[in-house]
Amino acid sequence: MNATDICENFNVSHPAISQHLKILREAEIVGLQKDAQRHLYSLNIDAIHKLEDWVKQMTRNWDETYDRLDQILEAEKKKTVRKRR
Repeated sequence: MNATDICENFNVSHPAISQHLKILREAEIVGLQKDAQRHLYSLNIDAIHKLEDWVKQMTRNWDETYDRLDQILEAEKKKTVRKRR
């Protein structure tokens, strides 16, 4: 799609879409192909899959961290209850 077509799908200004596309290009999440005066953007599926894998790994890491924190807080709560008795 070209930037104008992409912009029509969002309630965002054309300059904002262009800035987002620039960042996505730099991150290699989208590709740019020039066709005469038109700039056509496409998704880089491999990059999307890598991003998805990264998000899943980060989610697992944070879930494990929060699970450990829950265990620590539960242990501390039990200590506090025992001290009150």
